[in-house]
Amino acid sequence: MTTILQRLARLAERIERFNEWIGRLMAWTVVLMTAIVVYDVSMRYLFEIGSVALQELEWHLFALVFLLGAAYTYRHDGHVRVEIFYQHFSARRQAWVNLLGNLLFLAPLCVLIIWSSWPFVHNSFVFHESSPDPGGLPDRFLIKSAIPAGFFLLLLQGLADSVRQLNVLFGQTESGD
Repeated sequence: MTTILQRLARLAERIERFNEWIGRLMAWTVVLMTAIVVYDVSMRYLFEIGSVALQELEWHLFALVFLLGAAYTYRHDGHVRVEIFYQHFSARRQAWVNLLGNLLFLAPLCVLIIWSSWPFVHNSFVFHESSPDPGGLPDRFLIKSAIPAGFFLLLLQGLADSVRQLNVLFGQTESGD
């Protein structure tokens, strides 16, 4: 059992390194998005010059940060959690809660969203969808692809976290029990 857990732990480390890299990339995307918003707002209010493409780029970047950054946030335990009872649980009981949450809620939700968004993304690729607005961005299918990609990264991070919880449950990590 420990050999399997050790192999899974190495896989989980690779997943977490990848999501760490994606998260840092999304942090720089926030900087870029902020600069674009400042420029866009300045041009609009100071010179009365607006750009549909810039406005669409802003929400595309926001969508990327949100969708691709979710796994990074989960990796660093940054999602909202109601900890009324959880905080008083032992490390072992917390590991059970986390593992069951990953298996019963996170994984099925990610699979459902990936599966149900696939036709939406596929149709966008097939029809080479672009913005319906004059002056808007082309290739809207690229941003729509971030939906299954983001939930796939989140699913992978849930797998990595499940391995971490199994290590706690099987005594590979200090559990406090």
